[in-house]
Amino acid sequence: MGIIEEGKGKVKETVGKATNDPTLQEEGYAQKEKGRAQRAADQERVKAKGHELEAKEKEFEQRAAESAK
Repeated sequence: MGIIEEGKGKVKETVGKATNDPTLQEEGYAQKEKGRAQRAADQERVKAKGHELEAKEKEFEQRAAESAK
């Protein structure tokens, strides 16, 4: 999950800053950005799924209207 990766990255980045470890800091930053990207992708998938369900609902409404004729 993106939010978990983002959190782990923030922790690594902070520890890297506190211990003056630029490698850990960079690793944390990269992991945090990866988490943000994953979270954004997850949000878009949820939106897409919602649109898909809405389309199916409209399809069922159309079929019901056609069969009622």
